Amino acid sequence: MSAKVCVLTSAHPPFDIRIFHKECKSLAAAGYDVILLAPGERDQIVDGVRLRAIPKSHTRLGRMTRTVRRIYREALKQAADVYHFHDPELIPIGLLLRLRGRKVIYDVHEDLPRCMPYKPYLPRWVGRFAARIVELLENGAARVFSGVVAATPVIATRFCRLNKRVVVVHNYPLMSELALAPDAAWETREPTIAYAGSSVSVQRGALEMVRAMGLLPPDCAATLSLAGPFSPPSLREELASEPGWKRVQVCGVLDRAGVVSLLQRARAGFVLQRPEPNAMAGKPIKMFEYMAARIPVISADFPLWRQIVDGAGCGLCVDPLNPEKIAEAIHYLLAHPQESEAMGRRGRQAVVERLNWDREKKKLLALYEELVSAVAVGNAARERVMPAEYKNSGAR
Repeated sequence: MSAKVCVLTSAHPPFDIRIFHKECKSLAAAGYDVILLAPGERDQIVDGVRLRAIPKSHTRLGRMTRTVRRIYREALKQAADVYHFHDPELIPIGLLLRLRGRKVIYDVHEDLPRCMPYKPYLPRWVGRFAARIVELLENGAARVFSGVVAATPVIATRFCRLNKRVVVVHNYPLMSELALAPDAAWETREPTIAYAGSSVSVQRGALEMVRAMGLLPPDCAATLSLAGPFSPPSLREELASEPGWKRVQVCGVLDRAGVVSLLQRARAGFVLQRPEPNAMAGKPIKMFEYMAARIPVISADFPLWRQIVDGAGCGLCVDPLNPEKIAEAIHYLLAHPQESEAMGRRGRQAVVERLNWDREKKKLLALYEELVSAVAVGNAARERVMPAEYKNSGAR
């Protein structure tokens, strides 16, 4: 009988790229019985993963209270061998499951204490205070969890002193997605710069991108394709008042095939986060998706990001707060198509050789193999010491 894995999220959609398409599907393909508890509309089975829909809450407070309680009740019903949760607000559930003797993995997507002071929905002083509380909670809980999966080496460094089972599982692209659309010949690609993110926001450089488009010379045919929801929705109106808005194409929220199609026809991709500590230490998936799609990257000039871009020779790094420098990078790439195409090829090669999910999933599966083996040993030990009359009763 295959080991049962219960994956928990209260803040992400059911088909989140990292949670569902990468981790859950990889576990199911490896033979695990995988059930995902996530806010959604209906139960379903997709690609071997059973999705259990948890009723959505329409407020942040409701999500952190009612949704969390519902997830805990459903998690108990599953009686899984391993529980794998993805949101800090689920730490109490993780601790309760550990008290019941379950194996629990905490998947850390971001260094939350470092980014809370910059959360747009929190006053700065509240964010600083909350960051200290969150760090104490995370650090204490990490000591008792069965393992920690970190999305970046910086996050892993923080947790390595707290837990002996910490693995870095980068959020690199799925090689299988590269086949969703054929590579367009470079000369047929549109003179568009793509931004494909989880949101279009000031923190992710939306204002500077649009302003840069307004600084391009009239004879430059460049456009900006924005894919993702505006956050907040009122940001769209603010951006529309900028001169560069006339060069913007709003793509809305795209599914995975739509994102791949956009990147296959673009000539470059933007990854221009504002210089906040958590962002500067992160490895945004869209950077690697641009590389996988064979387009050069216009990246914020953070030390870690420059190391990636210069190391692969796949793009240009600029001051993310300087629209003039961003505009210069756009104009340079469009005016030098052969060099841009070569950058794109080098980025694609780096993904094929090193920066892909096929390599990362091996680390995730190795962690699971270790934990599931420990579960099996523990169950066998209990069987050996259990009195015969208790075994025969069928009780557990």
